[in-house]
Amino acid sequence: MRIAELSRATGVPVPTIKYYVREGLLPPGELTSRTQAQYGDAHVRRLKLVRALVEVGGVSVAAARKAVEAIDAEGRTLHSKIGAAHYLLSNPSPLAVGAADREHAESQARALIDELGWRVHAKNPAAELLVQALAALHWLGHETFAD
Repeated sequence: MRIAELSRATGVPVPTIKYYVREGLLPPGELTSRTQAQYGDAHVRRLKLVRALVEVGGVSVAAARKAVEAIDAEGRTLHSKIGAAHYLLSNPSPLAVGAADREHAESQARALIDELGWRVHAKNPAAELLVQALAALHWLGHETFAD
């Protein structure tokens, strides 16, 4: 299909498709002439993924690019690709709580993770989100909620 057909099939405007190609989010189509290219089902799937990341997930174009680069990386297992995309897309904002609340939350989170026998990497964004949630509860005076 040509770019106009790709646009109709996905609901993505032609200028946006061209932008995604320039930004490395979408591979270029197969050139059929100097000014024409053909696009296939893989382009439709990639456009849907990119739109979901950017519009639904609210990630930046730069973060979406890193995610698709991780997905496209050669020699990686599916598990590794999903993990890389997860880490790139989960970027929790720092929570403004006191050092004591944060230390207490980190201690609670580590105890919970250990109690459940989970193996969690120290830089796992989900672990940071858990710490932030526990710190917020502690700061709000609900420290027994997590117990």
